Amino acid sequence: MTTEPIRVPDLADRPHRLTVERAMLASPHALYRAWTEQFDRWFAAPGSVLMRPEVDAPFFFETEPAGDPPGPGHPHYGRFLRLEPDRLVELTWVTGRAGTAGAETVVTVRLGPHPVGTRLQLIHAGFYDETARDNHASAWPHVLAHQDQVLAGNGQD
Repeated sequence: MTTEPIRVPDLADRPHRLTVERAMLASPHALYRAWTEQFDRWFAAPGSVLMRPEVDAPFFFETEPAGDPPGPGHPHYGRFLRLEPDRLVELTWVTGRAGTAGAETVVTVRLGPHPVGTRLQLIHAGFYDETARDNHASAWPHVLAHQDQVLAGNGQD
């Protein structure tokens, strides 16, 4: 059986990117699992995750609807590009009009040492325009704070 190389999205015509860094309380192992196996613990709607933590494996999940009454959930699609246990998760990230506008963006999560927990660096690249980038730049810090709260509150690795 031959293995084809992983096709990384060409981001040349989508130059907008962002970087978010945060000191997380959770261990690198807990964060790695959260990004590769446990999206429904901290981000995805329960029961909506289809995911295998393998390079080039596709994933799908929906986020919980917001509002009163709740609106529709937001689907997220992607595939894993690189996985280094407890150190790095790189995946493509595709959402609809209000998110990545259908663009296959790339999210890279680097996990490193920190005196208390983990230093997390998230790079999200490949946005068509500044508006989509800025929307994600304001959302990711809240998402990571929520992830930190959920993982630290549970105490599980």
